[in-house]
Amino acid sequence: MTLEVFAATWASSSFAKDNVLNMTQGVTQISEEVYQLHMLIFYICCAIALVVFGAMFYSIYQHRKSKGAVAAHFHESTKVEIVWTIIPIIILIAMAIPATKTLLAMEDTSQSDLTIKITGSQWKWHYSYFEQDVEFFSLLATTQNQIDGIEEKGAHYLLEVDNPLVLPINQKIRFLMTSDDVIHSWWVPDFAVKKDTIPGFINEAWTKIDQPGVYRGQCAELCGRAHGFMPIVVHAMTQIDYDEWLANKKDQLALAQQQAAEALNSEMSLQDLMQIGEKIYVERCAVCHQVSGEGIPGAFPAIKGSKIANGDIDVHIDTIVNGRAGTAMQAFANQLTEQELAAVITYQRNGFDNNTGDVVQASDINSFNMQGQDTKEEL
Repeated sequence: MTLEVFAATWASSSFAKDNVLNMTQGVTQISEEVYQLHMLIFYICCAIALVVFGAMFYSIYQHRKSKGAVAAHFHESTKVEIVWTIIPIIILIAMAIPATKTLLAMEDTSQSDLTIKITGSQWKWHYSYFEQDVEFFSLLATTQNQIDGIEEKGAHYLLEVDNPLVLPINQKIRFLMTSDDVIHSWWVPDFAVKKDTIPGFINEAWTKIDQPGVYRGQCAELCGRAHGFMPIVVHAMTQIDYDEWLANKKDQLALAQQQAAEALNSEMSLQDLMQIGEKIYVERCAVCHQVSGEGIPGAFPAIKGSKIANGDIDVHIDTIVNGRAGTAMQAFANQLTEQELAAVITYQRNGFDNNTGDVVQASDINSFNMQGQDTKEEL
């Protein structure tokens, strides 16, 4: 197969679309434009390669020493200098015009129908729907047993979450992106959206999805130890289905707030707290401190036998609720309910052979938070 035939076959739309090594065409107009730009640049590169290598191989073969070819002796040619300067300029302009149009379109977030704030956090995503009073965290849903090889891996291993981002189709969605800790990168190939989330800075992106479906992506930045455990799942729905989901989500959040308020007036047994706390620990804490509580020496401290888990309860509560500045220990005040916070603290103080016998209730967390608010007001 000649180079020309190979290039034409590879660059053909049907072959390029089906080949797993090629860029996805996606499900948005922008992703299609990006794909077409990619293929155009590829065609140009193939044409340049064909001309350059064709001329080179022709010269090598036609003017070889065995045919008695004698090299010409000249040092400079104004015509040649002009030609090989003008031609690349024309090629660059031909590439720059469509590339500039596509890049400008990708950055145009004006006239959006819906705005969503995306916050990266080790190692999860937080989504907040502007003017809808809806926000939630999205965590990896793949079980630890699958990760450890104890259970058979599912079809969407490491690409499944508990709370997917839900979006309506045929509407322009504006994303505001930032981070709580380190630099992450929100990347969904089907949307042609890949944008860094940077602490203290807000990046913008947008999408307009043409067809319903489930679209998956990942954090594309090396953001730490659990970088590979930070997937993105987007459910694109029709407007009717989206409105129904939004109403149900608001009801779920209202019910969760009501249950959290009721928990302040009830006390749970040590056994129940340990059961709930273990589940939360495995989901939220084990990625750093390990399921065994041993931690990772030099990186993340152990819970087993730690001074915090076996020391003053208020210090322990403060560590979980407010985190620790300058470390990877993040604040869980806005991620867990007061009952869940109480459960995981109780579990840490009584699991891993710590056996302090301490029981922390939701009311204790509430009292701690109220004291913190009073202190801030005094300051």
